[in-house]
Amino acid sequence: MKLHLMTGHDFTHAIQKRWPLFIPAGTIEYHGEHLPLGVDTLAVIKALDEVEKKINCVVAPPVWFGPSSFAVAGPEMGTINVDTNQFEKQANDILHGFLENGFRQIFVVIHHQYEMGQMMPEALAFKKASVSLIFRLLEKEHGKGWWGSEKMSNYYNNLQTNENPFNWIQVIPLMSPEIQKKMGYDHAGKLETSLMMASYPETVKMQYYNPDFPWYTKDAINATKEWGEETFRLIVEYLIRLVS
Repeated sequence: MKLHLMTGHDFTHAIQKRWPLFIPAGTIEYHGEHLPLGVDTLAVIKALDEVEKKINCVVAPPVWFGPSSFAVAGPEMGTINVDTNQFEKQANDILHGFLENGFRQIFVVIHHQYEMGQMMPEALAFKKASVSLIFRLLEKEHGKGWWGSEKMSNYYNNLQTNENPFNWIQVIPLMSPEIQKKMGYDHAGKLETSLMMASYPETVKMQYYNPDFPWYTKDAINATKEWGEETFRLIVEYLIRLVS
């Protein structure tokens, strides 16, 4: 269910049933002449729309603005860059709120700058915020020396389970490394153009496509709706496996 459409009753039920929470996060950034500025966020929204149809989960409203940097293009091309330090504070507040609500299976899903598991500023901000939050929460609940107490004696046995508090918040790429290897990864090229064709076709304006500018969009001409649909199918399967 979408968080902003839930009633109080719906919300309480989701917490009691320990439904996972997904937070779509992205940026507003230049994606060539033929794609919308919100590609990174739109792709996550579409994938989570499909996940929501298949499993019980809560999907938070998207975080549209983040540390995009001006590596691709300057502000005159539509990119909006949020200071990383300020963004980390915002990420902290968002995640803290959901932990206080009672969520213990939180997934921050990011498509922006997450090639082959490399964490760039946005993913790093969420990751730093999540780890700091868990440390503070555990010290508040159990006092100093919490990790050395008998309560944590099964810590190493539970590293990969949700019994480990550091798994309560996971910052993950929209596309796993395996999917990236199979379907490719790019910026406004074949892959992202295909994703938009399969999700928001009205936003794809191939009449503005230029094979010579910018260089990274050159193979967008090879994009197809079918390639995007297959990529989304793999993404949805991967996201569902994570919570099962």
